[in-house]
Amino acid sequence: MKIRKISLRIIAVAFLLIAIVASASKRRKPASVIKEQRPNIIIIMADDLDSKQLSCYGGQNINTRNIDALAAEGLKFNQIIASEPVCVPTRASLFTGLYPVKHGAYQNHKPVYNNIKSVAHYLGNLGYRVGLSGKDHVTKPKAIFPFQIIPGFEPNCIASTDEYFLDSVKEFVDQKDNPFCLFLMSINPHAPWTVGDPLEFDPSKLKLPAHWADTKFTREEFCKYLAEVRRLDNQVGDVINLLKEKGQDKNTIVIFLGEQGPQFPGGKWSLYDNGVKSSMIVKWPGVTRPGTENSAIVQYEDITPTLVDIAGGKPIAGLDGKSFLSVIKGKALEHRQSAYLIYNNIPEGPSYPIRAIRDKKFKLINNLTAEKPYYIKYMMNTANKQLVWTSWVEKSKTEVLAKKLTSRIANRPAVEFYDLIKDPEELNNLAEEAEYKTLITNYQHKLDEWMRQQGDKGAMLDVEFGGD
Repeated sequence: MKIRKISLRIIAVAFLLIAIVASASKRRKPASVIKEQRPNIIIIMADDLDSKQLSCYGGQNINTRNIDALAAEGLKFNQIIASEPVCVPTRASLFTGLYPVKHGAYQNHKPVYNNIKSVAHYLGNLGYRVGLSGKDHVTKPKAIFPFQIIPGFEPNCIASTDEYFLDSVKEFVDQKDNPFCLFLMSINPHAPWTVGDPLEFDPSKLKLPAHWADTKFTREEFCKYLAEVRRLDNQVGDVINLLKEKGQDKNTIVIFLGEQGPQFPGGKWSLYDNGVKSSMIVKWPGVTRPGTENSAIVQYEDITPTLVDIAGGKPIAGLDGKSFLSVIKGKALEHRQSAYLIYNNIPEGPSYPIRAIRDKKFKLINNLTAEKPYYIKYMMNTANKQLVWTSWVEKSKTEVLAKKLTSRIANRPAVEFYDLIKDPEELNNLAEEAEYKTLITNYQHKLDEWMRQQGDKGAMLDVEFGGD
């Protein structure tokens, strides 16, 4: 009888344990809810931004208060580099995690290869809603870039107006079924510089880059450019306010990106730092420390792998980029040893291929067809009196400095080598200095090896692609 009572007690305890486990299982959140705990991501990207004009990056011509506020609350990257200084290659690298030769858009407006995938696939497979609003000329074909296109931001970068609304963005952000990654692609400050108020700026008081020829027309155009930087900064503020209004500011990572440099001589279309050195600010509530910065070398190819890492995915085999999540979290100070750079001039002008490698101290540039003049049809047609370059050429007829600065752009040696610490404007070419010969050889070996790994055929790559 006692044995039977003990057995019944054991059975009762067993049933009680089963009931407790079952109750705990019912309280356990389903997978869909667990997914919601992952952060949302908003990426705001500029278009042809001279990142050195941002006041949080040391700019003195404009107070970019909204972008500065983001930097004050997040992590500022001081060494983010675009691998090719034109829109299509940079954005294709951002979306695919591949260098230009690998993704196929190694000339501006050239389509990517049809056998690759993009961030829309990678994050979509991890349960994210992946949307894009604004400049969308890199989202074709749809099979490669299956973004959910969100109306609101202007998609045409050469539009003379920039009217935008946030209703559709609010609706996308407000959905609670899955976490989101939303790319907001502004067209500012891409030319034509027709929006904003240039009268905010006094041309005579602007501080021009040291590699610019100082002309009255340059200063007037720069005011128009800065007016569009103001427009960009206001858009950043509107997006931040939207997140706060929808109660999404605490669980959303905000990333600001500057793209490549401005449409001024020595900026966009060149491998000088004014063309390739960008800006990136990451605000991740509870993760990034407010008001911090770092000097880790990061390239746009690294961003998609990092987003996948943030979303909980495994590294994607075959990508050129690598996750820098450890840098964002403050667990690492470095990421890359060097950044690699490529430029092919077609269809912006006749063939003029350039390759380069830079680290934090030095940059080596190879102008592969230096026997020819460098020419950009949108920027250097001196028959057009409404171009900054034309005013430079006119001034170079009477001023030695202007002549030197225009010659630096139009007539380049085969090899350029710069000390980026002592000479950040890259005005003193050290390539012929005997004390740098061994160093230049070492950088050249690294650049040659990277080109070999990429399958980069150099000058043979910069040929007509048919515009298909």
